[in-house]
Amino acid sequence: MSWFEKLMPSRIRTARRSRTVPEGVWVKCAQCDAQLYKTELERNLKVCPKCSYHMRISARERLKYFLDSGQQNEIASEIEADDPLGFRDSKKYTDRISDAKKKTGENEALIVINGELNGNPIVACAFEFNFLGGSMGSAVGERFCRAVKHSSECQIPLVSFAASGGARMQESLFSLFQMSKTASALKVLSDKKVPFISVLTDPTTGGVAASLAMLGDINIAEPRALIGFAGPRVIEQTVGQKLPEGFQRSEFLLDHGAIDMIIDRRNMRDEIDNLISKLQHVTKSHS
Repeated sequence: MSWFEKLMPSRIRTARRSRTVPEGVWVKCAQCDAQLYKTELERNLKVCPKCSYHMRISARERLKYFLDSGQQNEIASEIEADDPLGFRDSKKYTDRISDAKKKTGENEALIVINGELNGNPIVACAFEFNFLGGSMGSAVGERFCRAVKHSSECQIPLVSFAASGGARMQESLFSLFQMSKTASALKVLSDKKVPFISVLTDPTTGGVAASLAMLGDINIAEPRALIGFAGPRVIEQTVGQKLPEGFQRSEFLLDHGAIDMIIDRRNMRDEIDNLISKLQHVTKSHS
């Protein structure tokens, strides 16, 4: 200790600043490598302010960003996956479900909420990709059909946010049945002229992409989302050719007419609210 420090009262000595940064304060953008302040990133709905890269978010976060705060009612949350085949690969299916529940805090890969968007009633559902890759099994299919039923009975719009690897292989044909089941339910909704908007996020593939995710009155995608039936690596190995730049990304699909529009996550609420208003106006004028 120096002679100066000995003379200074202990209560006014200047402590040395720690150069260590607490964990979780900064987040690195996967696209531009920018170091982003986590709080600022969350205010920006987890879209990189430097390059507009849309980071993957949980189903709960997505519905929180999309719906008005206030009274909300979760639909069909009691429906959970079963193991009708007693399936086992390197691990029991029941154990995989238990692990997914612990990892995500959810009991299935689809969350359905009855809430409001800019003060107007709406049913919104979102896939949780971290729950077995957002795969669609019997429980997910039934939850989606319950969402459609509620929307149809109450005559309120339905919005779906897909993020899925496709059908859940552990349920075999029971999972594949959900493709036709959800498509049939949406046909009933269409006949009643209730708007259904499908939002495809990164990634939307397999049986979900080949069914409910592409059956919206308007199909929307987030920027740079991977969308397709099989992944690009599988296609390249199958056809033996290099795929075009950006193949299966939302911009490529928009250019080739596979989707209707691309909307930035930060504008999603107002854009969808505007689209629903137009769809409902057209429906009323033709009824």
